[in-house]
Amino acid sequence: MIRGIWDRETVALLLLAAVLPMAVAWLSAGGWENAARLLICLLIAGIWHLVWMLARAQPPSFAGALTALAIAILAPPELGIVQLTLGISFGVVMAELAFGGWGRNVLNPATVTLAFLGFGFPAAPWPELPVQLGWAALPAAAIGVLAGVMSPRLLLGALAALALAAWAGVALDEVRTALAVVLVLLVADPVASAATPVGRWMNGALYGGLAALFAAAWAGAAPVQIAVSAALLASLAAPLLDEIVIALWLARRRRRLG
Repeated sequence: MIRGIWDRETVALLLLAAVLPMAVAWLSAGGWENAARLLICLLIAGIWHLVWMLARAQPPSFAGALTALAIAILAPPELGIVQLTLGISFGVVMAELAFGGWGRNVLNPATVTLAFLGFGFPAAPWPELPVQLGWAALPAAAIGVLAGVMSPRLLLGALAALALAAWAGVALDEVRTALAVVLVLLVADPVASAATPVGRWMNGALYGGLAALFAAAWAGAAPVQIAVSAALLASLAAPLLDEIVIALWLARRRRRLG
């Protein structure tokens, strides 16, 4: 939509408002160190948005702040500025700006950045998220759903899959905070998630199922590593899930109408 109040920047601002409780909880837990880390991520992402604006007359988006916040919270904390610059540059350029900016991208740029940093610097330890950040994900998800920028079907699909895994005996206590944070910051991205109603249920359930599988079978993996890996695979599968739902609907329609 290009006219009226509901343009992409309105959605980005509403998403920023939704994740504000998580930003406050994370900054309160880490103090000035976390604030400096967030500022660095904002600066790097902002520079690339500025470069693209000058090179392609492509307007920057407030969604860059969402990307920076997710990276600042979830990226390995021991990485230096050079490593962070490489990762953010790859994620923002290759997963967002090269596709025409936020709203046209296939994958969440923060997810791609975190996957790049995980593959490129495997020795760097993933962060241990404070428990209060996981609790802050609850009001963030509620605000996102009430504002219409997060899918309740996706969130409930993920929760249902995780609840089923816990009922089956999968130990999720250690990864619970990371799963909640990644679900809200990465998986619930309205651009990079499934678009059809049934596809959203499947997208959320796939994330929850993959996270439970990794928690049960991936020995030695950190909670954030498990959650980010599940988010990446679920995001990659989102277009396929929508395609399956549409194909089934068309097949049912052909059988009914001939």
